[in-house]
Amino acid sequence: MEITDIRIRKTAAEGRLLAYVAVTFDNCFVVHNIKIIDGQSGPFVAMPSRRTKTGEYKDVAHPINLAFRRVLQGEILREYEREQSDAPEADTIDAVLHAPLERE
Repeated sequence: MEITDIRIRKTAAEGRLLAYVAVTFDNCFVVHNIKIIDGQSGPFVAMPSRRTKTGEYKDVAHPINLAFRRVLQGEILREYEREQSDAPEADTIDAVLHAPLERE
């Protein structure tokens, strides 16, 4: 499976939410409402989710293994950096990609 398009929509609101993302796979399937969140160790990617009747959030789409989660997060964060006028160094993203994953 190939990531064929990543579209970043930055948020104007203050807070930890930095942007919403839509990712297209193989030019034929898209996942919307992926979030880029400013975490304690730097930005991370949160999958689209919905709130259950009990008030907890459940992912509605997500990678099923750590290897693909890292690939997806890396591609999204690289695209986000490209769109930033004052993008951090590439080493920052590499450090985030190899850090333990945060949860929402």
